[in-house]
Amino acid sequence: MRDRVLVVTGPGRVELVEQDAAEPRDGTFRVATLYSGVSAGTELSYVKGSNPYLHLTWNAELGLFQPGTASTPYPVTRLGYMQVGRVVESRTPAVAVGMVGAMTYGHRSGYLADPLAERFVPLPADLDPLLGVYVAHLGPICANGLLHAAADLYGSGVRSLGDGVRGRRVAVVGAGVVALLTALFARRHGAASVVVLDPTPARRRVAEALGLETLDPAADDPAVMLKTRWPHAAGDRGADLVFQCRGQAWALQLALRLLRPQGTVIDLAFYQSGADAVRLGEEFHHNGLAVRCAQIGRVPRGLAPAWDRERLSAATIELLRHDGDLIRAHLVSAVVPLEEAPALLTDLAERRRADLQVVFTG
Repeated sequence: MRDRVLVVTGPGRVELVEQDAAEPRDGTFRVATLYSGVSAGTELSYVKGSNPYLHLTWNAELGLFQPGTASTPYPVTRLGYMQVGRVVESRTPAVAVGMVGAMTYGHRSGYLADPLAERFVPLPADLDPLLGVYVAHLGPICANGLLHAAADLYGSGVRSLGDGVRGRRVAVVGAGVVALLTALFARRHGAASVVVLDPTPARRRVAEALGLETLDPAADDPAVMLKTRWPHAAGDRGADLVFQCRGQAWALQLALRLLRPQGTVIDLAFYQSGADAVRLGEEFHHNGLAVRCAQIGRVPRGLAPAWDRERLSAATIELLRHDGDLIRAHLVSAVVPLEEAPALLTDLAERRRADLQVVFTG
């Protein structure tokens, strides 16, 4: 048996190659891929050559990037983390043939998995399996943003994913997939107001189709607008909380300007080129602001026992059950066969097309 696997062989070079499928053994199961979603920020950083793992050594013990051999050199053979597969063979009682589940094994036509080493999140029968691309990893990224907002208020005393947004005025900078799912999470969990800010008209239209309020940061000064609209007390105006989801310096600078004094930016962005234009001597300093990185590699300190990845996936499924029809209609912009993946990813990297959410089939 052969599997088709998407491989990045160098900057701007993406290929679909055939590999011998791994032989089943006791305790494993095999899935055939139904859907495989593209996470444009992370995946395109490998196509563009801008991911730090391509150039530096990640010292996990010290938590530092250091000069040396690349931690992930070319060819990159495991690209992507938004897969849905149907079990076609199983040698473990934990996973039955015919089950459909969300996984994170990269863009490929099939995969042999070990349930003791890898996550398989069964999808409920009432959920469109295409939406399952969000369940294993990307949805939990967004849910973890809300969890960091809750921890910012309550520390280890968080009881609900909505603890950080309920009744609060929330701004979301960016209107990519992470930003829009985060905005939907905030709305679902009781935010008093949710406003999405993005300079791209097409992305604002998607946000509006999802029922979200939008602002164009280039039209007027959105910080003046929202601080006028959102008063708290004398000298205390602005967003209670900002989710920053666009990996560019201007976006973080805008997020800081939107906040009320002593507010917090929950940052879910990946700054591939750094953020040299962020001005920490202005609003950040004078308003006593904070920035918390909500990276999916860890939940807030002290919450891991209660808030594991399984619970964040369950929260994602709940959101998809509620807003799935809107997400399927407006967020998913292209569904194409895996054979078209090399050309599509290079087109995205070269900005020849601007899809919001691409999903590969097969």
